[in-house]
Amino acid sequence: MMDKKLAIFGGKKTISEGIIKKWPPVDQTDIEYVLNSLKGDIHSFGPNCKEFEKEFAQWNGNKYAITTNSGTAALHMGIAGCDLSCGDEVIVPAYSWSSSATCILHHNCIPIFVDIDFKTMNIDVNKIEEKITERTRAIIVVHLHGLPVEMDRILEIAKKYNLKVIEDACQAHGAKYKGKKVGNFGDCSAFSFNQNKCLCSGEGGMFVTDNEEIYEKAKMLWSFGETRRPFEDRDYHAYALGWMYRNNDLTAAFGRAQLKKLDWYIEVQKKNAKVLTKILKEIEGLILPYVPENCEHNWYNYTIRLDMDFFGIKKDIRKFRDYVLKAIQAEGVKCGIWQSFILPAMTVFLAKNAYGKGCPWSCPYYGKNINYVPEEYPVAQKHCDTHFGMTEPLRAPNDEKVAELVGISIKKVIDDIKEKGPEKWVNKVEEVLK
Repeated sequence: MMDKKLAIFGGKKTISEGIIKKWPPVDQTDIEYVLNSLKGDIHSFGPNCKEFEKEFAQWNGNKYAITTNSGTAALHMGIAGCDLSCGDEVIVPAYSWSSSATCILHHNCIPIFVDIDFKTMNIDVNKIEEKITERTRAIIVVHLHGLPVEMDRILEIAKKYNLKVIEDACQAHGAKYKGKKVGNFGDCSAFSFNQNKCLCSGEGGMFVTDNEEIYEKAKMLWSFGETRRPFEDRDYHAYALGWMYRNNDLTAAFGRAQLKKLDWYIEVQKKNAKVLTKILKEIEGLILPYVPENCEHNWYNYTIRLDMDFFGIKKDIRKFRDYVLKAIQAEGVKCGIWQSFILPAMTVFLAKNAYGKGCPWSCPYYGKNINYVPEEYPVAQKHCDTHFGMTEPLRAPNDEKVAELVGISIKKVIDDIKEKGPEKWVNKVEEVLK
């Protein structure tokens, strides 16, 4: 019989140590691929890199792919590939990982933030047009936590204003909009293979496109501004400003092995998310992930929001959320806060001093006085203050039994709050934390 007393108050935790397995699963396939690379002759950009590009392009349905050292690099390559330049404005959601916007700064362009839709957590497509000016050149579409954005509306806006569309699919491997995988709607797309991602190679990423001109321009940024790739007949001449965003053979070998299991990983996440949702949807006070009928979520991150109105919390909203999170973590659930700040509240944007002396905002090719006001993005802030989420508990090799235990743990905490009353419950947590 489950101990009703919360673990944070001295009760027995619901999920014991070791029940939730670590991510990613590593098996003999991974070991063989990595060891073969290690025993090979090229440990920089080598044969596994070239094969990884081919295999990922085939898996996702793209014509061109370039393996990179990070998803951030792939995003910057998208900016360069779309031929954006100093002072160009790029639309981006107000809530995402910092790279979704700093990649714009990397190319001396200006990020213009748009608030999010609370239901989907993605950019509010109905608020994009009001932010478009004569300087707007592109939209970065972030498929946050693996839920696709409403791409029909995005493409309609892009066509109307002649804008490029860059998909930030760093969390969205295998997610689909109207039956089509993300990374196939925009002019180009970026994927990440960081430790947390659905396809993990430790670090790394992939830039994909079907446009040869965009591919060639992105390729130059990727390799020192050169026009030829490392395995081609290089002349080592920098034709433009470039970075070193190449991947290495060992990382690519790990990525290739993990790619073979990616479809299974995503199916496991879907099954586990379904089990968790079945339990949590019966609990008042929780706002669960919303998935439109035309979208297939990959469940990179299962994100829950607390309904503060239900609990009667009018102030210290973050404190209440943080205490609820601590109580759930004490039950053995590996969960946390994904992003603590909305992007317009981050110092790099508020200070407008990315390169020093006010650049790129002070660049004479921009010439506009733009200010970032966090209060102008209330939906993003509300989400930021009320959410918590998880990745590892719903990932393979964890099964539906683990997902069920996660749901039971969360229910246990919420039931205790309702029984004691939010104010008394908060006071008791504060006593424990002193």
